[in-house]
Amino acid sequence: MSFDADIFVIGAGPAGLTTAYCLTKETPSVIVIEKDPLYVGGISRTVRHGNFLFDVGGHRFFSKAKEVVDLWHEILPNDFITRQRLSRIYYGGKYYSYPLSAFQALRNLGIFTSAACMLSYAYAKAFPVPSPRSFHDWVRNRFGERLFQIFFKTYTEKVWGMSCDEISADWAAQRIKGLDLRVAVVNALKHSLGRKSNAAAAGGDVVKTLIETFQYPRRGPGMMWEAAASKITERGGRILMGRELLELAYDGVQKLWRIEVATADGKRESYTARHVVNSAPVRELVQKLAPKPISLLNARELRYRDFLTVALMINKPEIFADNWIYIHDPSVKVGRVQNFGSWSPEMAPAGTTCLGLEYFCFEGDGLWTMSDEDLIALATREITKVGLASAADVSDGCVVRQPKAYPVYDDAYSDHMAMIRLDLEQSYPSLHLIGRNGMHKYNNQDHAMMTGMMTARNILAGERIYDIWQVNEDAEYHEAGVSSAQAALASERLVPLRASTRAA
Repeated sequence: MSFDADIFVIGAGPAGLTTAYCLTKETPSVIVIEKDPLYVGGISRTVRHGNFLFDVGGHRFFSKAKEVVDLWHEILPNDFITRQRLSRIYYGGKYYSYPLSAFQALRNLGIFTSAACMLSYAYAKAFPVPSPRSFHDWVRNRFGERLFQIFFKTYTEKVWGMSCDEISADWAAQRIKGLDLRVAVVNALKHSLGRKSNAAAAGGDVVKTLIETFQYPRRGPGMMWEAAASKITERGGRILMGRELLELAYDGVQKLWRIEVATADGKRESYTARHVVNSAPVRELVQKLAPKPISLLNARELRYRDFLTVALMINKPEIFADNWIYIHDPSVKVGRVQNFGSWSPEMAPAGTTCLGLEYFCFEGDGLWTMSDEDLIALATREITKVGLASAADVSDGCVVRQPKAYPVYDDAYSDHMAMIRLDLEQSYPSLHLIGRNGMHKYNNQDHAMMTGMMTARNILAGERIYDIWQVNEDAEYHEAGVSSAQAALASERLVPLRASTRAA
């Protein structure tokens, strides 16, 4: 029986393109569809506005997964540059270096507030919240209530648009589990004294949040995904842009998928495939499956946080040196400011600067529906208010909206995903969920890529020899990682055990 492709991949982001790239090394029978008519790379794409380039977010290339690091350099062998990491936190009208400078933090907070933070930390260690369920509980146990209120609460609620008491402790455990206050204080003291930590000096593990350098494609992360897409098509794979999934029907007798998609101009196209790999939001996927899965109601309960970037073009060079600045202050809506010229000098023309102001929102709310002109005006006012640039120096602006940027870890998401996984694995054995949105799991780019690599191996082997749901579980997450250079030397791997090995 004929069919259009062995494997049909939904989404040309890091996970989807990694899957297709690995598969086309062995077979050209791969089709990838991407909803965006222009850009591959998903959230990791690079947008062009005139002569300026900017990320949708900022994407450090830094991993303790040697196989991921090797793949980066295989896809883009000659275009990575090493950048010095510099970032700060803006809170209460003051800037705090991050990694922390102990003396600066003491000066900004004041000796009494600093002492209160340490007492609060000691109290939390002596009297922890038993079985913490919320982000608030988890962080309070780890750092103390006072530090939670100062450095976690405002920014986290700005990002997620919900109370820290509604956010699952899973999110904190995944994102910041390797960061310990004692380690942070020791690093802060050594940083203040101009010394490297013993681990870093010895080439050992360092807290990834505290790394000092990272790699970056010289013209943005989209450069790598454009190269990956080019190599996929050179091997015979097909990447179809401006396509949106309409229906995904499984024929259990013939073990064949029938796929209906819409083109950018509204036409319908039909495809057939043996396997479907999905990196699109799982909530949308489940609603388009046929026959309808029993977990449909669970999928409808999954939530997402959306995101928009307002890029401001500034007629001044190097107005500050940071790669990015976290804006914890509640007096402005902006959550983070990227300085793309500090990511790479090729992101902005000489003598200019490109700043990306990041706003977290829900699709359809006031920020999301605001006109581009009003958003650029808001960003201009706020960049002036926090003292990073002058409105007079802003020459142009550009807005990019990114729906479903972050899967929400509310108190019910885990139960819903457990039901969805069980249902889909039993009813659709040749459907593979990968990536951040495909798994509703807050993976970073390297872990999203690893899910794609493992899925490609499973498909080529004809069985699920790797459990991709253990990616980001088997190994410590990014806050406790080592640098990519150290990973390459140590041959560390962020690869789950084979399913047979795990069962044994």
